[in-house]
Amino acid sequence: MRETIYSVQKIYYMILAIIGVPVNLLAIVILSRGKCGLSPCTTRYLVGMAFADLLFIIIDVILHRGSYYYFPRSFLNITPVCSVTYAMTRTAGDCSVWFTITFSFDRFVSICCQKLKAKYCTRKTADVVITTSCILFCFKNIPLYFTREPREIIGSVPWFCNAKPSYFTESGWIIFAWFDTVVTPLLPFAFILLLNGLTVRHVLVTSRVRKGLRSQSKAENQTDPEMESRRKSMILLFAISGNFILLWLVIVASFFYYVITGSNPRYCNDSEYIFQRVGMMLLNLSCCTNTFIYVVTQSKFRQQLKDVIKCPVTQLIQIINK
Repeated sequence: MRETIYSVQKIYYMILAIIGVPVNLLAIVILSRGKCGLSPCTTRYLVGMAFADLLFIIIDVILHRGSYYYFPRSFLNITPVCSVTYAMTRTAGDCSVWFTITFSFDRFVSICCQKLKAKYCTRKTADVVITTSCILFCFKNIPLYFTREPREIIGSVPWFCNAKPSYFTESGWIIFAWFDTVVTPLLPFAFILLLNGLTVRHVLVTSRVRKGLRSQSKAENQTDPEMESRRKSMILLFAISGNFILLWLVIVASFFYYVITGSNPRYCNDSEYIFQRVGMMLLNLSCCTNTFIYVVTQSKFRQQLKDVIKCPVTQLIQIINK
């Protein structure tokens, strides 16, 4: 059974790398042009998410898992190198998750807090939030480098990275592991559910009030630009946050399973092992899906995508004709 999962993962992560890098690069290029009809601060958060997802794909899927599955004796699997890769992977993952939270909070403020909107929903604020988040998560994940130890030593060279037994027994590391899990993904889950719930409640109340006012003014048949703008913002918000919740749900469920049962994830049976692996596969998939969400929900993004794809083709035809 575990050999089958190993074979599936080997193919899965190769496909993920082939798809993940170009789609995130496309998202960065298209969003950076600022022609998708999104506010500057929203664009900043979406570019930050795409960049964090791209780093995660490169570091975790290509460098870490690719070297494990396809080049098991490369320098990437020397213990100090893969320890650094592990810490960098977790940093990129944290940034990807929390940029989703900062984007959700930005949309919450934009939709529900009109007085705060002018001060908070700005390009400068987005830059500060993104930069501060990156710095904090870099420092937060430095201790993870010291949780790894070599699996084997060949010719005085340490190979591969295993978690140190002390990571699961010493109180300091246990506290850090809980803190790490609470920061990502438990708090993000709670924040997304709370922010989305408050946003829906506000929009429903506002919609009823505006319909009542428009009914009194006998303009109920006319379109409401403000509500239409909010509707589009909510579609994008719920698509991104819902995608995050669905693809991280197995990992969160796995965490609560081990907490409730008190079992050790290092000594799992085949069913638990499959559950863990599926959770990790879905987690990695979450770094490739946002671009497809933009294509489905944003008409201007689709048009920009067509333009980006047509541009090299048009230039090539012009060169050939000359």
